[in-house]
Amino acid sequence: MASSSFDGARRVLERAIAARTFPAAAVDVGSTDGTLWQDAVGTLTGDPRVAAAIDTPFDLASLTKVLATTTIVMQQVVTGHLRLDDRVATFFEDWRGDDRVAVTVRDLLEHASGLPARLVDPPPASRREFEYEICRIALEYAPRTRSIYSDLGFILLGFIAEQRGGATLPQQFANVMVRLTGFSRSHPLTFELDTDLRRRAAPTVAMDDDARRGRTLTGEVHDNYAAALGGAAGHAGLFGTAPAVGQFARLVLAAARGDQRLPAPFTPALVRTFTTKSSVPASSRALGWDTMLPSSSCGGRMSAAAFGHVGFTGTSLWIDPGRDRYFVLLTNRAAGGGTLDEMRAVRREFHDALGDV
Repeated sequence: MASSSFDGARRVLERAIAARTFPAAAVDVGSTDGTLWQDAVGTLTGDPRVAAAIDTPFDLASLTKVLATTTIVMQQVVTGHLRLDDRVATFFEDWRGDDRVAVTVRDLLEHASGLPARLVDPPPASRREFEYEICRIALEYAPRTRSIYSDLGFILLGFIAEQRGGATLPQQFANVMVRLTGFSRSHPLTFELDTDLRRRAAPTVAMDDDARRGRTLTGEVHDNYAAALGGAAGHAGLFGTAPAVGQFARLVLAAARGDQRLPAPFTPALVRTFTTKSSVPASSRALGWDTMLPSSSCGGRMSAAAFGHVGFTGTSLWIDPGRDRYFVLLTNRAAGGGTLDEMRAVRREFHDALGDV
């Protein structure tokens, strides 16, 4: 059954490539015991055109939120450098006003702070300007009355993590990952690709509202806010291969299934805290992570325990502890490919095709 499921899922990706939803994709599907299926399809645009490979790095976009930023926050919670109920006003003098004084780190993680998704104007030129603009922008709703997905909240979380950790996000994430997994150069999960890996990365195309519009971005972050912040931010900037994301997923999956042998921050209790659905009305969000809805990008065949996240460039990671499975799908939809709705439909069909794995 597994082999036919993998064949079916591969056909989903091949049809999406034919429909120009994305030019290339790489997958890693597995369990706590290891990988069950790895594959790569399509070609990387450029001259000459080359086939996508399992070791092709992809711009992970908003997977950065859960793989990097949430992991760093978890580590700081363990060490006591950060608490979920710390108020945002503690970190930023510009975060003031009766409507936002009670907003916490937890609210930022749950996308329930009141912040809108993005700024109205083009990205500021410096970190200090980002900080000021986000802290002074009008809230879109009363905190914790609803949940609106916000890059701005995770940009602030990145700044907070750097303050409390005394090092940059790339440095802190690398320290955690090397300590826990010993990630290899051939399968990186990093904000900082070396020259060879940058050259081999799946390209994207800058959007029309990006100052870099018209450029093909190879190994260069697609998100214009992350680019303005030097390539690494709390909401975007991470690159990785499908096997590297799969290795990370196995850690989280094992913790979610109660493996007590794992070191912090991937202990079962802490992972359970960060993947439990928020109490915010009508929200599917957990702390950083999203949780399973039958209408979401994970399709309708995962268990109620599933959690995951997606990225604007065409990436996704879903983890299902109820089935002991993880599903990594990396594409470069942002290379002039399909719409977000078309990508969402492909994700659903892909995951449903693997429902018997």
